[in-house]
Amino acid sequence: MKYCMIVVLLIILSPNPNVNGRKSKSSHHFVLVHGAGHGGWCWYKVATLLKSTGHNVTAIDLTASGINPIQVNQINGSVVDYNKPLMDFMGTHNINKVILVGHSLGGLSISLAMESFPHKISAAVFVSASMPGLNLTFLNIFQEFSRRSGSFLDSKFIFGNGPNNPATALVFGPNYLATKMYQLSPPEDLVLAGSLMRAWPLFNNDLVKKQVKLSKERYGSVDRVFIVCDQDLTADESFQRWMIERNPPHQVKLINGTDHMVMITKPLNLFTLLLEVAETYY
Repeated sequence: MKYCMIVVLLIILSPNPNVNGRKSKSSHHFVLVHGAGHGGWCWYKVATLLKSTGHNVTAIDLTASGINPIQVNQINGSVVDYNKPLMDFMGTHNINKVILVGHSLGGLSISLAMESFPHKISAAVFVSASMPGLNLTFLNIFQEFSRRSGSFLDSKFIFGNGPNNPATALVFGPNYLATKMYQLSPPEDLVLAGSLMRAWPLFNNDLVKKQVKLSKERYGSVDRVFIVCDQDLTADESFQRWMIERNPPHQVKLINGTDHMVMITKPLNLFTLLLEVAETYY
């Protein structure tokens, strides 16, 4: 109820974004990219806040995620295949500047888009997200994450052609979601996540080395903002700061009292920071 009242208040107070048939100068296009196992659905609160205040929003479903029809075993460890929906959107749609927002594993996704379409991006926002760079590879990040993460509890690994082969995907279990990702989230959102969660691919290291190459001229030309989540038990704050130290963004912002799923737990705080980023880097 409290969330609904906030949205209604924002709609009442916000200026009409289409006065005389023209968009307001303050109208922006946000492209939201989910993390591992999730889909565009996880942004529903933030997307509602952005849309209700006159902004354009695209919440991407990456391959084998959300309602994307492809199954995770068809990705074959390819970063390119997993991120094809985002790259197709950025490449085929007639868009000007967007604010690209990546959560968790979605940080890798937006990094690839920054490298391929820097001229279409006003700023890239990493929300407790993987943030590879010129001197910090995604493999470095994943190895450090694995070292720190400990047990995946009741999560289940999926193996390619039997248990003797390496795992190719992982699906988060209910206990892991409840205690590591959604521990501060409303209970109804935990139930929702349990209903919509899908397996996510474990990328092939050799393909990662070939497919994830970031340059100073392209990736490095896009302004980056990192949003730290202080009560994140999936990628804890020290790990987030570890990435920031090794690949410094242009700005670092903090949201207190949020778990990993900040768009679920603190949607108004995240919404406010995204507007600040948009106004700063537009």
